[in-house]
Amino acid sequence: MDMSSERNGLREEQGRDTLAPSRIDTLETPPELVVHDEVGACPYLSEQVARTPLRVPIRSLTPAEFERRLDEGNRRQGRLLYRTECPSCVACEPIRLLVDEFVPGRTQRRVQRRGAEVFSVEMGAPTLSRERLALYNRHKRGRNLMRDDGVLGADGYHAFLVDTCCQTFEIRYRIEGRLAGLAVVDRGERSLSAVYTYFDPALEHLSPGVFSILTQIDLCRSWGLSYLYLGLYVAECPRMVYKSAYLPHERRIDGHWTRFDREP
Repeated sequence: MDMSSERNGLREEQGRDTLAPSRIDTLETPPELVVHDEVGACPYLSEQVARTPLRVPIRSLTPAEFERRLDEGNRRQGRLLYRTECPSCVACEPIRLLVDEFVPGRTQRRVQRRGAEVFSVEMGAPTLSRERLALYNRHKRGRNLMRDDGVLGADGYHAFLVDTCCQTFEIRYRIEGRLAGLAVVDRGERSLSAVYTYFDPALEHLSPGVFSILTQIDLCRSWGLSYLYLGLYVAECPRMVYKSAYLPHERRIDGHWTRFDREP
């Protein structure tokens, strides 16, 4: 959910026509073009290096095709798919919530109750607008997530949060008509996958990130879906450990999904 698009040297500002395939993975259906495969600095653990090959399917994926890729530990960013293949570290664990068994805790119930009073919730296709772009950059700046790239431009936003290779929608959170937060979400055959969420940092006291996850859980239930994918869990990365509070969940370890009923 918190995947940065600057990962592995692919900058958010990169345009859609700059990706040149280095090889083709014909084992996938549909085949995928590998457009980036290098070892670089790890965005989560400063002492580690990361390898995350980036792949582009040759056509849009059906919900069943995308579901299989989620089950194999893949994530999506723009038109790209990726999963970690790091040379010396296995700390990144894809994590998915078991929707039917989830029971919100007291704090989560309070956040959901308060959020329902404050936010109006809308859904629609991912879109680029000045309002979205300004809020995205305000979120990054306010939470100290800006990198050397600086402010994200329109092309970068489109490549990151509008372009897609599967069924994708956005959830908009408004306060009196003003955009206060937004979540980009993918849909598979049996699941939703949280791609990225940003919000007005001045509203952090309302825990809009938590409210967004709870909203997506409710959507999964209303649509009869089994899982909500929350991205990668890294136990030693402080900004990733919040995901362990959503129980029960499964984490993909050594190629297998392992169930957890309690926080580590």
